[in-house]
Amino acid sequence: MRIAHIANFYGPTSGGLRTAMHALGSGYLERGHDVLLVVPGAADADEQTPYGRRITVRAPVVPTSGGYRVITRTREVRGILTGFAPDVLEVSDRTTLRSLGGWASSRGIPSAFFAHERADGILHANLPSWLDSNLPVEGMADWHNRGTHRLFTTVVCTTEYARAEFTRAGLDSVKVPLGVDLDRYHPRNASADVHARYASGAESLVLMASRLSTEKRPELAIEAVRLLTDRGRSVRLVSAGTGNIAAKMRELAEGLPITFLGFVTDRELFAQLLASADVVVAPGPIETFGLAALESLASGTPAVVNAASALPEVVGDAGEAVAGTPEAFADAIEAVLARDAGERRETSRARAETMPWSATVERMLALHEAALDATQKERDPGRN
Repeated sequence: MRIAHIANFYGPTSGGLRTAMHALGSGYLERGHDVLLVVPGAADADEQTPYGRRITVRAPVVPTSGGYRVITRTREVRGILTGFAPDVLEVSDRTTLRSLGGWASSRGIPSAFFAHERADGILHANLPSWLDSNLPVEGMADWHNRGTHRLFTTVVCTTEYARAEFTRAGLDSVKVPLGVDLDRYHPRNASADVHARYASGAESLVLMASRLSTEKRPELAIEAVRLLTDRGRSVRLVSAGTGNIAAKMRELAEGLPITFLGFVTDRELFAQLLASADVVVAPGPIETFGLAALESLASGTPAVVNAASALPEVVGDAGEAVAGTPEAFADAIEAVLARDAGERRETSRARAETMPWSATVERMLALHEAALDATQKERDPGRN
C-alpha cells in the first residue's frame, strides 16, 4: 500500500502532530508499505527518513503562531501527490490542505481526515471574548465540519471528546486513539540527578510539557504553583515548551519557583524529565488527546489534567481530572503527591501499556484496507 500523509503546522516544536506522523510512518514502513510525508518548512527539501520519504514544501510563517508554517503552494502539493500515486491519503489539516480530500475523491483514492483539534475549541480559544460571546461558534464549527466530512472518505478522531462535535452535527467518525513509545518513555529513565538538577532539597518536581500558547492555558499551572507556595508547599514547576506567549508567562511567574526550559530538543533529557518528575500537569482545556500526558504515564509519572478536555479519557485512574481553575490544579497536585510513590508509578505505567503505537498503526491500516476494498467494489460491482 502507498500511503501519503499531508500536514500543516509541522515543525521542530510541533509536538503531538509531528510525533503522530512519525510513529504512523515508521509503523507503516515496518509492515512493508510505502510512505510519503508532505510538510511545510523554511525551504524545499526531499529526503528519506526512518518514517518515510519526507518532502518539505517552502511555506510562510503564520503571524503570531510561534513559528508555525502553512503550505500555500497547494498546486505543487497536488503535483507531488500525483507523482507518488498514493493508494490512500491521510490529511492532518483544517486549513489550506483540506481541499486535498476532494482531489483524492475525484481520483477514486480513499482519504482519511485526522481531527487533531476541535473547530469549536480553536474558535473559543482564539476569538476575543466580546466576539466569542456574540458569534454562533458551535454553528460555525458544524458548518466547517460538514464541509470537511463531505471531502473525505473517513474522519478519524482520537477520543470521544474529539468525536463529539462531529456527532453534534450528525456526522459519522471513527475513533482511533493515538499511542505511546513504551520503550523510549519508561520508568527506568528516572534519575535522581535530573530531579536534583531542577528541584532542590525537599522540592517536589512538577513538570508542564506544553506549548506556551493561549489555548494551552499555561497560566493555570503558574497560578497553581503560586497557591501551593502560599500554602507552604515546597514545589518547583519546570516548563518544557515554548510559544507565542512565553514572555508573558515568564513575567507572570516572576518570583515563583518556576523554571522555563524552552523547547527541549534533547529527547533523552525529555524522557528523563518525564520519568523523574513527581507529577505532570496538562492544563489545556481543548486537548483532543494529549500525547505528553500519555508519555508521562508511560514514564511512570501521573498527570493532573483539565477535566474539560479529552485527557480524562487518556489518563483514566492514573491521574487527576479537575476543573480549569488554579485552586483545583493546586489541590490535585497535592492529592497526587500524597499518594504512595510506588503505587502511582505502577498505575501510570499500566495505563500507558494499554495504548501502544502498534495498536494505532494496525487500526489505521484496517481502516485503509476496508476503504480500498469498498472502492474496488464500487468500481466492480460484481466483485465479491
